[in-house]
Amino acid sequence: MKRVLTVTILAMLAMSAFAQEQTKEREVKKGLSFGVLPCATWSTDNGFQYGAFGDVYFYGNGDTYPDPLHKISWEASHFTKGRTRLYLAYDSKYLIPKMRVNASVTYVDDPMYSFWGFNGTSALQNYDLWSNKALPTLGGGTTAINYYGMQRKMFRALANFQGQIVPHLNWAAGLNFWHWTMDSINEKYGYDTSLSLYNRYQEIGAITAEEAHGGNTLEVNAGFVYDTRDIEAAPNKGIWAEAYLNGNVIGQRFLKACVYYRQYITIPIHLFKAGDPVFAYRLAWQQTLLGETPFYMIQNVPLLVQRNMISEGFGSSNTIRGIRENRILAEGFAWANFDLRIKLVSFKLFNQYFYIATNPFFDAGIVTKNYRTAVFENPLNRVDPKLAALGVNGAIYDPSKTGDIVTSAGIGLKIAMNQNFIVSVEYAHCLYNELVADPWIGIGMNYQF
Repeated sequence: MKRVLTVTILAMLAMSAFAQEQTKEREVKKGLSFGVLPCATWSTDNGFQYGAFGDVYFYGNGDTYPDPLHKISWEASHFTKGRTRLYLAYDSKYLIPKMRVNASVTYVDDPMYSFWGFNGTSALQNYDLWSNKALPTLGGGTTAINYYGMQRKMFRALANFQGQIVPHLNWAAGLNFWHWTMDSINEKYGYDTSLSLYNRYQEIGAITAEEAHGGNTLEVNAGFVYDTRDIEAAPNKGIWAEAYLNGNVIGQRFLKACVYYRQYITIPIHLFKAGDPVFAYRLAWQQTLLGETPFYMIQNVPLLVQRNMISEGFGSSNTIRGIRENRILAEGFAWANFDLRIKLVSFKLFNQYFYIATNPFFDAGIVTKNYRTAVFENPLNRVDPKLAALGVNGAIYDPSKTGDIVTSAGIGLKIAMNQNFIVSVEYAHCLYNELVADPWIGIGMNYQF
């Protein structure tokens, strides 16, 4: 993703110049608080994004601040290359006594969805095919291709619940319904729809006819959550750990194990008035234990509480920053994230409390269980002869790269209002050369974890 700009972030930075001292009064918010931003980003993948997104917080009399009593998140946006996103979510620990409720409805129409293949580092990416350039045909003309492109529509409705067992330890359970519609890129975009990795995977049987065009999934999850964070949106201290099973009960059945451990450690060096730095890290693992995940669900990263609109794929802002979204797809993978979160300045403006922070980070991940490798035991299935006929390297899979560790590093900028509404911009560089996606810039809401 190339240079990304949000007008609102620049406006917030300009306003911060008027605040020279940290406010002395106690931070307490009451009643309603709104955070709204225009969707004003641009990327080579999706074009210019326009629309709006934001959060609505209700603090009541302020007793629970900085945690809100109720939170509503929403987004309505469109990209000039076709993607449409609609999202509405509700989150509260106080709607039902001693129980957390997290529910959302999401719709995404993505006519240029990226599919990079299975098993991450074994799935080869050809840089000549990224640019969607026109390739010569055998008849002497040219054909435009988007080899890693396909179209996808997704509808999701979820409801997750947590209830206290003892202080800081909760049980968790929920339901997640998904409906998927998938196909080759529409011919109206001018690409040769027969030339794509999505179609080649169908030809060799890596994607079956029953799942190639989508389907339905109803996931049931159940497990435990341990949480001692002092502030949920951006903790200064504490542990947040989850362990649960996630299984599909309709269609193609599967059962996954999901384990996440996050810890936040304050470093008491007292250099900044805005607060001490925080070292935060996450260790994560998810893997299919029984059955097989259908193609249209293999990218999903199950979470009990959604911090972003979509949590899927090994890559992008959800797991390993610095590589393309959904770049690594497998039945199991483990990853780690390490952040040093430094608040640079805090101030009060228009009766709202702000701080600006930066977060240098390092990420690493590895596939722990491959997906449908039997298909690629045949050397003929590791190439696409249609690409070779156009004079392009037709290799699409290399089993010798299975198990390689992927790492990345980068830095982020955060602007937070009332410790909850956090705008995030991050730049990352992948240190595994075959997966480099420079320049990678992620923009959105919240810290990654």
